[in-house]
Amino acid sequence: MAGAEAKATALGGYRLEDQVGFYLRRAGQRHAAIFAGHMIDELTPTQWAALVKLAEFESLSQNLLGRETAMDAATIKGVVDRLLKRGFVKTAPDPEDGRRMRVSITREGVAAVARGVSAATAITAETLQPLDAAEQRALVELLRRIG
Repeated sequence: MAGAEAKATALGGYRLEDQVGFYLRRAGQRHAAIFAGHMIDELTPTQWAALVKLAEFESLSQNLLGRETAMDAATIKGVVDRLLKRGFVKTAPDPEDGRRMRVSITREGVAAVARGVSAATAITAETLQPLDAAEQRALVELLRRIG
């Protein structure tokens, strides 16, 4: 019994299954598996996010692209480097500030986004499928508020 008492004392009533992070991680893992199964051109979620934002804005500084897609500087640099190698984006020094790099979507990148939109829509639908429409809207709004 000493072992059980020691565990109860150490945990102080804490249960992993009662923690939001546990479920966010599980939901994230589920979404990542669905994404990998459906997305075109072997794009990762971070690559897709960058391409979609570039399709929206056409050209952004690498720094702003990172902020728009919720990626830190090191992550967005790696994403841009991989997209460059695939011909989906191009880079050039920012004409207003030579210290900054400007990232622009190419025709190939626009075509990839066009090919991927239906897959992305299906990924979202499958991820949210266990919820009814009102629950889906509520979940997205709640995540927006804490994110």
